[in-house]
Amino acid sequence: MPTYQPLATQAAQVRIGQPLPFGICDAEGRLLLARGQLIHSQGQLEGLLDRGAFIHRDMVAEVVERIQTARPHELPGLWGAGSSGVNRVLKAAVDSQFEGALERAAQPVVALIQRDPDLAILQIVRPDDAPHTNYANRHALHAAITGHLAAQRLGWGPDAGRLLVRAALTMNLAMAELQNRLAAQVTPPTALQRQTIHEHPWRAAELLRAGGVSDTMWIDAVERHHEAPDGSGYPQGLTDVGEMALLLNRADAFTARFSARVVRPPQPADLAVRQFFASDAKSPMTAAIVKEFGLYPPGTSVRLKSGELGLVMRRGETASTPVVAVVTTRQGDALVNPVRRDTAQAEHGVAAVVPAAALKVRVPLERLVQACTA
Repeated sequence: MPTYQPLATQAAQVRIGQPLPFGICDAEGRLLLARGQLIHSQGQLEGLLDRGAFIHRDMVAEVVERIQTARPHELPGLWGAGSSGVNRVLKAAVDSQFEGALERAAQPVVALIQRDPDLAILQIVRPDDAPHTNYANRHALHAAITGHLAAQRLGWGPDAGRLLVRAALTMNLAMAELQNRLAAQVTPPTALQRQTIHEHPWRAAELLRAGGVSDTMWIDAVERHHEAPDGSGYPQGLTDVGEMALLLNRADAFTARFSARVVRPPQPADLAVRQFFASDAKSPMTAAIVKEFGLYPPGTSVRLKSGELGLVMRRGETASTPVVAVVTTRQGDALVNPVRRDTAQAEHGVAAVVPAAALKVRVPLERLVQACTA
């Protein structure tokens, strides 16, 4: 998303012979010098000023670069901004501007996943402060993170990972309002609601087509993400499903285990991982997700064998030996500053997964990150 302003307003930032901090374009928006190129003389700079050149800023590229260079404790705030950007796009109408807007919102999310996969997983597993609000968009983001990570583990390459993000963010476009309602609904779905659920894959695909999306792999993944190779899926009972749709289905099913509804709490992380693997143990896609998350994924609240309580922040050398930010002493007293514990050490091994409320201490995520990256 480029923005323009007169070069004269920021000429002081230009250093002769040093990389430009922004691109330079003419009045029609044609790029004259890309960011990082050099202005070799004062005369060249004055010539650009005389012709009324403009600064060409690619705001998305700048956000991505900010993510890539941020200090670890700054990343939680960038996740908040990235999530808000996704929410704004998914709440907007699906029109001719939708695809571009979604791509601009998705790029920072992909950059955040790639920069720190542990912190990406934590977005899914750590309980939300308002679990029954904005369920649909939050679940879409969680499935996008999971799909991207699993695609990487399967060796599918970056293009497949980015496609999984776009497909996950849009798979439930046709039933987002219903999803939000069902998250707070104590009664079973009505007949009309069940019909909407049954039809939502192809209706979402139709919305994408109507909005100008032409990527058939993206549309097919959305349209078939509830189909099954044995024909038992919906809405069409297809047997030719496609790998993208199958992985999207697995990411969708797995992340739903961590999302609370009024009628049920989220599953404890270790139980969610075990039961998900048992549900389809022969699937390489299921195995990829389980290996990516581990038995105690980041965001899991745990009690250590020492008696201390803390939050898993990073995956460890094995699935059962994560890195934990401890927030209480073994006596249950709150720590002024979180302490890093490597659970591969016997005395600090994980004794049990506990509810998030058991920690009794609400420590800003930035401080937990700092404790485990110092």
